[in-house]
Amino acid sequence: MPARAQGEGGAPVRIAVIEAMSGPFANTGEAIMRNLRFAVERINARGGVKLADGAHRLELVPFDSKNQVDEALLLLRGAADQSIRIVMQGNSSAVAAGLIEGVNRHNQRNPGQRMVYLNYSAVDPALTNEKCSPWHFRFDASSDMRMAALTEVMRRDREVRKVYLINQDYSFGQEVARSARAMLAEKRPDVEVVTDEFHAIGKVKDFSPYAAKILSSGADTVITGNWGNDLTLLVKAAREAGFKGSFYTFYGNALGAPAALGEAGVGKVRAVAEWHYNAGEPGMDRAYDAYRRMFPRPGDDYLNARMLHMTDMLAAALERAGKVDAVALVRQLSGMRWTAEGADLWMRPDDHQAIKPLYVFTMQKQGVGTVRRDVEGSGYGFETTLKVSAADLTLPTRCKMAKLPE
Repeated sequence: MPARAQGEGGAPVRIAVIEAMSGPFANTGEAIMRNLRFAVERINARGGVKLADGAHRLELVPFDSKNQVDEALLLLRGAADQSIRIVMQGNSSAVAAGLIEGVNRHNQRNPGQRMVYLNYSAVDPALTNEKCSPWHFRFDASSDMRMAALTEVMRRDREVRKVYLINQDYSFGQEVARSARAMLAEKRPDVEVVTDEFHAIGKVKDFSPYAAKILSSGADTVITGNWGNDLTLLVKAAREAGFKGSFYTFYGNALGAPAALGEAGVGKVRAVAEWHYNAGEPGMDRAYDAYRRMFPRPGDDYLNARMLHMTDMLAAALERAGKVDAVALVRQLSGMRWTAEGADLWMRPDDHQAIKPLYVFTMQKQGVGTVRRDVEGSGYGFETTLKVSAADLTLPTRCKMAKLPE
């Protein structure tokens, strides 16, 4: 007998998660899967999604890309062969760019089996500009939006005088460096960028030579978009080398970075996201408590609001569409507004970029000020430095969106 189509007779709605589950970034893939498992289980606990033919559970199907573009494209083909119509990915903008092209090709060649790609953390601006696609939606802020928020704090932080840029040498890291230079020139023309450094992604095991260069440069501030072990090893090396300056980061609030910095990070390490554990949003506070009941180990303490919002918006789009159909899902997600659990998110139809406020937050000891919750049992958490409005982060787009098929 032929396999039943998704959505038929109670069959689960399957979601392919193409992510690095092994290799140097395995910890990030594992953290992503915990977030998505939690998000999906919340929906399934209330009966799943209600389509025209009845209720259906959501089911995650993980695929290990090893953070390689070619591997991710093979896995995309495998997901299509399994009749999976919804794909999620986020860790690596290079992989994301490949998947956008892969989904575009698949949908053009297979109009009866089209796929939708939901992106939770690949933030290269090109993905919703030159590479924009009607089949791709980004639920994270772009790197330009994140840098705009960070540099709003730097505009006020008069201790920032000499900046060292260090980033992973691929499209995302290059965009972080570009936007940092451009926005600092606009907002703080008095600041000197002393070095613009790039390193191979996922290849460096010892960052002490980079830490030595940071010290010798005289920089008082490091700006980095590094993520995963590339960030943790960098901040650990800087601490051990005796760097006393500040870190302005995209992802310095988890995956071992606070514990690696310890006391040296208090008041010195800043990160940016749509939410953090001490932001004081009651809906997300309740979600965080439920997540920790599901994943109580300190090392598993890594919850992202955007993955909950993405999964909840997908569920709402499925129910409004009444079926698992890519064109119908795109029409529902494009322009959708989402306000559950303190979210303030608009999926801009022009480029499928989520427009939302961002928090910039600073590392502090647990128990000091508003820091009720620490991160990963480290004894250190984060407090809000500045909340930047969605209006201030609504950047222009260069996207020329292709029309949906009828």
